[in-house]
Amino acid sequence: MGKQKIFLDKLSQSLQIRNLLVRQGLAECLGTLILVMFGCGSVAQFTLSGGTHGIFLAVNLAFGFAATLGILVCGQVSGGHLNPAVTFALCLLGREKWRKFPVYFLFQTLGAFLGAGVIFGLYFDALQRKVAETPNNELPIGIFATYPGEHLSTVNGFFDQLIGTAALIVCILAIVDPFNNPIPQGLEAFTVGFTVLVIGLSMGFNSGYAVNPARDLGPRLFTSIAGWGSRVFTNGNYWFLVPIFAPFLGTIVGVIVYQLMVGWHVEGEVRDKKRATEDNVKLNDMNEA
Repeated sequence: MGKQKIFLDKLSQSLQIRNLLVRQGLAECLGTLILVMFGCGSVAQFTLSGGTHGIFLAVNLAFGFAATLGILVCGQVSGGHLNPAVTFALCLLGREKWRKFPVYFLFQTLGAFLGAGVIFGLYFDALQRKVAETPNNELPIGIFATYPGEHLSTVNGFFDQLIGTAALIVCILAIVDPFNNPIPQGLEAFTVGFTVLVIGLSMGFNSGYAVNPARDLGPRLFTSIAGWGSRVFTNGNYWFLVPIFAPFLGTIVGVIVYQLMVGWHVEGEVRDKKRATEDNVKLNDMNEA
């Protein structure tokens, strides 16, 4: 046991990464991998079983719990964003440095790519059987990335992603706002997961509520390599652009709405109280003098 511990200590020292930003990026990669692996895994199980192993509610529960677990895995290292839109929101508010944004986006997309790869390998035989049973041997493209419903126009889909992301950002900002009913430490991940669940239950019909550019782009890139080809980008009138760009516009809307209606007011109230306390202290000091 002693030799094993010595070996593990030497291995950890040799593999330790001291660059904080790289460590945070790797943590985001793992967290997003977990999000996609469990989330898309539930979609795969539901789709490939023909509905015998899962329902719509189960898929939404899986994504909600997957978000919770992903945040728990990487939260202490990177903050557990798992979504470039969240990173973007915190950069807009000055709570994160802008140099984090491209790094987090890259690693989150990589994690989503790898998560899709895990599910592809896990359900490989079932996927091949599904292809054989489908006319024209079509691959089930909706398991990994989001696509618009038959009723959905591109404009409506853009609005769908904008509103969904704005709602997500408003709720997350409320959860992490120390001045607005702060969540007990350790429960932030569960409340974010609950938020994802509620968005899925109420806004998932149109296009699968990606509201996360990395969660959609990573698996889409994987499926294009794994046999789906360019169809993953051209399908739905080049739909892939919508879940990449609409969430960032939704983030701006969400930040503005929260700050205008809640954030700046509670921050100002705390600032006013602090200023009043400081003035009282100065006045008491003058009286004592």
